[in-house]
Amino acid sequence: MANEMWGGRFAEGPAAIMQEINASISFDKRLADQDIRGSIAQAEMLSAQGIIDAQSAEAIIQGLKNVKAEIDAGSFTFKASLEDIHMNVEARLAEIVGKPAGRLHTARSRNDQVATDFRLYVRDSIDMIDAALKDLQQALAEKALTHAGTVMPGFTHLQSAQPVTFGHHLMAYVEMLSRDRGRFADARRRLNECPLGAAALAGTSFPIDRDRTAKALGFDRPTANSLDSVSDRDFALETLAAVSILAMHLSRFAEEIVIWTSAQFAFVKLSDKFTTGSSIMPQKRNPDAAELVRAKTGRIFGSLIGLLTVMKGLTLAYAKDMQEDKEQTFDALDSIALCIASTAGMVRDMEPDAKRLKKAASSGYATATDLADWLVRVLNMPFREAHHVTGRIVGIASAKGVDLEKLSLGEMQAVEPRITGAIFDVLGVTNSVKSRTSYGGTAPANVRMQAKKWLAKLAK
Repeated sequence: MANEMWGGRFAEGPAAIMQEINASISFDKRLADQDIRGSIAQAEMLSAQGIIDAQSAEAIIQGLKNVKAEIDAGSFTFKASLEDIHMNVEARLAEIVGKPAGRLHTARSRNDQVATDFRLYVRDSIDMIDAALKDLQQALAEKALTHAGTVMPGFTHLQSAQPVTFGHHLMAYVEMLSRDRGRFADARRRLNECPLGAAALAGTSFPIDRDRTAKALGFDRPTANSLDSVSDRDFALETLAAVSILAMHLSRFAEEIVIWTSAQFAFVKLSDKFTTGSSIMPQKRNPDAAELVRAKTGRIFGSLIGLLTVMKGLTLAYAKDMQEDKEQTFDALDSIALCIASTAGMVRDMEPDAKRLKKAASSGYATATDLADWLVRVLNMPFREAHHVTGRIVGIASAKGVDLEKLSLGEMQAVEPRITGAIFDVLGVTNSVKSRTSYGGTAPANVRMQAKKWLAKLAK
């Protein structure tokens, strides 16, 4: 039996395997809300333009609302034989309102219909991601404010470098997420053009009003080229690129949580809410939430590469290959939403061990740079000479197995006679972080100011 929606040209129905590979309803049914919104806008425009009569339009619109109610209630039957969400909705509409349903698809193709639905879905997802990122930024800024003065080791190459504060470290991620939100905002702005009315690829001879449908659906304007309108998936690619960069940021933080919660570091603790146990080792508390955030990054990257690969060889305009755009995009958007929520939960749940952090900050000669800076600032020594002198003093401390502040003044003066007792004012890690008052530095006063600034901004 030929497909009832497009079977005029075909005497037979598709082979079973053709039906299976061709159908997309199993995953594109999540576009139901966007599809119905687009169809209502289409019906209203067709009526306003006198292309269909007002009575048919009214019946169509009410019928579409009934279809949405059935889908929302879970009573709608999705049929693989009808391929996709568009034809499933239209077929059910025909059952409800009869002949007027056949007028809905006037001056429209599934090509511009799916492009519109998909843009609406991605736009809705960006809005949800932005709200979730705002919540994560708030969680980080609140924790940072609480721990603006909690000293911890700052690392380069995962080696102790200079003391920083836990709050300063968390605020670095607030800044990263701000850039992520900016990328999503940029992607949203570029995608906010409406393809509806481009029809299959060449536009339509009907006197439609594309500005009206664009406005009804919250778009800034209609797309300007009908070929581009139905074949463009840049909006999905750009969003997936933003999702991928965000996932990378979350993965970096997740990796730090995994390290910080290890017995060897023990910088922070996570409660039972965000850890799991072992089936054989009763002592274990595994940071599985962080590990899964880290792992899902690869899955998200794969979605971006997958869609880039689908699109790379397609001529204009639409090709069925583009049906492969949705599952990858849906999966990445689902994954990133879960990662953001999990990270926010871990941030609010984690408790840093201030004593252990401070002790770790004191090891590894983390205040060596402070010593060198003091030599430059107080003794007017060229930095390269100060670097050399400091290196010799660190060597003495290392040979004795003590921190810099445990050396005697005499031992330091043996390397540089002009050093005075004032040097000890900069060798403690607390004094070190307090001295980093340059804009963007780790001084607790800076961190408090930045955290409060962000919290005020996020509250607006």
